[in-house]
Amino acid sequence: MTDTARNGHEVIGGYLRHLDGSPGVYRMLNAASEVLYVGKARNLKARVSNYARPSGHSARIARMIHETASMMFLSTRTEVEALLLEQNLIKQLKPRYNVLMRDDKSFPNILIAKHHVFPQIKKHRGAKKEKGSYYGPFASAGAVNRTLNQLQKVFLLRNCSDAMFESRTRPCLQFQIKRCAAPCVGRVREAEYAALVSDAERFLQGKSTSVQADLAKAMAEASEAMEFERAAALRDRIKALTAVQTAQGINPRGVAEADVVALHLEHGQACVQVFFIRANQSWGNRDFYPRTGSGAEAPEILEAFLTQFYDDKDPPRLILLSHPVENPDLVAEALSARAGRKVELAVPLRGEKAELVENAARNARESLALRMAETSTQAKLLAGLAEAFDLDGPPQRIEVYDNAHIQGSDPVGGMIVAGPEGFLKSQYRKFNIRSEAGANSDDFGMMREVLMRRFDRLLKEDPDRQGDTWPDLLLIDGGAGQVSAVAGILAEMGVEDVPVVGVAKGIDRDAGKEEFHRPGERPFALQRNDPVLYFVQRLRDEAHRWANGAHRAKRAKAVSATPLDDIPGVGAARKRALLAHFGSAKAVSRAALPDLMAVDGISEAMAETVYNYFHRD
Repeated sequence: MTDTARNGHEVIGGYLRHLDGSPGVYRMLNAASEVLYVGKARNLKARVSNYARPSGHSARIARMIHETASMMFLSTRTEVEALLLEQNLIKQLKPRYNVLMRDDKSFPNILIAKHHVFPQIKKHRGAKKEKGSYYGPFASAGAVNRTLNQLQKVFLLRNCSDAMFESRTRPCLQFQIKRCAAPCVGRVREAEYAALVSDAERFLQGKSTSVQADLAKAMAEASEAMEFERAAALRDRIKALTAVQTAQGINPRGVAEADVVALHLEHGQACVQVFFIRANQSWGNRDFYPRTGSGAEAPEILEAFLTQFYDDKDPPRLILLSHPVENPDLVAEALSARAGRKVELAVPLRGEKAELVENAARNARESLALRMAETSTQAKLLAGLAEAFDLDGPPQRIEVYDNAHIQGSDPVGGMIVAGPEGFLKSQYRKFNIRSEAGANSDDFGMMREVLMRRFDRLLKEDPDRQGDTWPDLLLIDGGAGQVSAVAGILAEMGVEDVPVVGVAKGIDRDAGKEEFHRPGERPFALQRNDPVLYFVQRLRDEAHRWANGAHRAKRAKAVSATPLDDIPGVGAARKRALLAHFGSAKAVSRAALPDLMAVDGISEAMAETVYNYFHRD
């Protein structure tokens, strides 16, 4: 029975005779078999017996128990395993009463790539597969870009790709503006460049004082030797180093490595602010807005945030917290297992560490206040959008699509997402156009490919629409023809209940005179000063920006590539040898087999591989 009389603590109590005292994970489901809550327990029987009590619960837990119609259980060997399994299930199922971290975007690092004799310094995001030294995390792309910009002024390391490096015959602009030592054309010897790399790594490890002292000493020696140009260059590098340290703001003396995690909770909404401190330097901060599970308290929110946040990230040795978590020893054990070394959780009450936490808490408080004000405005805009487009209610997820190409070259489709909390940038997607539609500049064909791929994936991953990834509204750049085509594509896939609106430029293609098109209906316009019109313009412009950025990145990658990149067995060293011997990739493609065999490091078998690649016909 799953009627109301049997819901709640009576249903939960019926499971007690089948449980023992082992650790594990439990799921609470409602009458529609939707997962309401996922929890862990050191002792499943003891935890479930608490829920079986008819009273003594908080309002949130009482509501959850009342809605429970059935339960599911998974036993584990240890409580740590239960904790990890619990957080994986929460991220997968997104139950209403669980705390959920909604932004799981990876953080950028600085990578000094070591696969080349002249290492490259660059931004890196994602799995650390490339050989080299990684420094991070940085809170944002902006933070890492600012640091990279200043580091290039100080240490003159190259940021160009290997393909660009091999093809240079004269120094590039980076050398002219004193941000690269130009190793590509021999302006710096290998040993000198290696010393620059070593200095950069010392700085990123927190040894900036010794680096600055060495530069000051070198500047004094150059001045005494009357090498004034060299002394001036060293002076500029010292200024740039000082600028890096100033831009970092907080540079704690007594905290070498830590994440500072502070929570502010107000009116059922939460903001978690995370500051990254590495090598006694602040590498930026990021705010997060976890879903609070219909009213969870601070200890539960912080515990869930920590376990979900570090699920795919290496935790530091010390995590400073604004509030205690529910199970500090258990969380520390789980994070230590994740890192392969000891991880400590602390709630400091005095001293420099307490000041760091207070600063993060102040940021969390201010960020949440701003977000709550913006959310109120956003809610009004979504309500206005629903009224203007005759929707069933304010859309929770708007997807906007656009294509970008230049006469069919490097075609890319872009999708942006917006909702009650503004632009959801972690949900943005790029689509490299695979069909002939791109080469033929067929915008209808490109839109068809993008939508087919997007909704085919949705139908496979969430056919019952239980999650929050299905859109409530599609906006496309175009008029009646594009709208009719998109509606036909969706109908072909069996998706006929997602509203589609086309945004056409209107008279004279003037912003403010947009016309809106819906399938089978007459076009209409909004008043020029209508806030909903400005909102739609922002959505369209953001989709255009996103698609154009993806197209530019794809085009830049294609421009810097050479045919040698695709030859099996030809890595950086062999490519360098071939280009040095023949001068260009085109000359390599025309070379005879004996000429290829004459290149240092190219064996007879490799020469045949290269020759056959260019003479496959």
